[in-house]
Amino acid sequence: MEKNRTTAVRRERVVLAGVMEYASRDAEEALAELENLAVSAHAIVVGHLIQRRGRPDPAIYIGRGKLDELRELCEESGAQTVIFDVDLSPAQVRNLETELNRKVIDRTELILDIFASRARTTESKLEVELAQLEYTFPRLQRMWTHLDTVTGGMAGGIGGGIGTRGPGERQLETDRRLVRKRIRDLKRQLNSIGARRRRQVASRRDEVTACFVGYTNAGKSTLMNALTDAGVYVADKLFATLDTRTRACELEEGQKILLSDTVGFIRHLPHHLVASFHATLEEASQADVLLHVVDVSAPDAEEQITAVREVLHELGLQDRPELLIYNKIDKPVDPDHLVFLRHNVGQGVEVSAVTGEGLDMLRSALRDYLTTESLVTTVRMHPANGKLQAFLAQRADVLERDYSADRVRFRVRVKRTYLGEVVRLGGEVETDQELAAPAES
Repeated sequence: MEKNRTTAVRRERVVLAGVMEYASRDAEEALAELENLAVSAHAIVVGHLIQRRGRPDPAIYIGRGKLDELRELCEESGAQTVIFDVDLSPAQVRNLETELNRKVIDRTELILDIFASRARTTESKLEVELAQLEYTFPRLQRMWTHLDTVTGGMAGGIGGGIGTRGPGERQLETDRRLVRKRIRDLKRQLNSIGARRRRQVASRRDEVTACFVGYTNAGKSTLMNALTDAGVYVADKLFATLDTRTRACELEEGQKILLSDTVGFIRHLPHHLVASFHATLEEASQADVLLHVVDVSAPDAEEQITAVREVLHELGLQDRPELLIYNKIDKPVDPDHLVFLRHNVGQGVEVSAVTGEGLDMLRSALRDYLTTESLVTTVRMHPANGKLQAFLAQRADVLERDYSADRVRFRVRVKRTYLGEVVRLGGEVETDQELAAPAES
């Protein structure tokens, strides 16, 4: 019998480097987050280097003195890789690798590597590949040293096949052409997936929907499981969730709200990464309310909230209704910090997704929102009004229905936004406050 084989992940020894402006106070916090990212990528962090300067060096980003210090740190610690907490230009990466004689990657490349290791579904794998190719495309020249290799033409009498014969084509140009074609193919596939997801979301337009958003590792998936038993994968690591899952959360008296989980955000999330994950974020863009989960045990919780809202602004969701959820109150939390968040960020529901504390208050808040979005009402109409009856059957939850010779009475739960259409179709809408007669033509 063949034994099960496991492949050990090779853990690289890395040094982290950051350049901060003189006025910046978050250098240590930024490198701490970078270290969490590196650990999530299975790296062993063996050193840190921070430089404060007014502006980065255009050639090597850091100063010459710090470059010598970084080289010595790498040699002493045995580091194989240097990770910068910024986005480097292709020229800067090339120059730094030449000077340090080690692999150099930037923040975006590290995040993309983590995303690639977390992707599980076909959709997320396509999105990660698209983001990687769009990042790689302008850096192809750095990745190839054989720029004089010629395909096709008369070189050595070896042709590249029909369509490649001619004066010759550099390998770099061939690679760029292939990458451009692959990017077009991926965008076409993702557009198709996005259209299918939009149809799925549109099919739920009659129900109130909410979408969890928040900083990575804020506890969104744990909260989703606590409310819905969705079985979403949970782990105490960054970007554990890349895929979207939607489940119904049962409230009281047959009420329910649909909850969706999404990928977590992070500071300076690469723009093309947001664009690549547009299909996955479709749930957030179509949700009636955003459930913004905040890790109150994080010392930089306010900065995390700002980072999430910046991404939401980039997605055009800055005006979407938002419910703040202060999660992880089971952990040691500075009371003054919580008071500061309430006064400077906004009031929120305080919960622990792990212990269940505060979940009843969260359900109550969801019920309150549901009440503002939908209501139970009585609709009366003529028995021959088949169009309105079909509309209610499709757009509302029909709780009761009574038929008589000249009237039909429906007791329904329906979105408030549909009341105007009910009246337009000839219905008499009776609520506790008023009786709305059919609109006159």
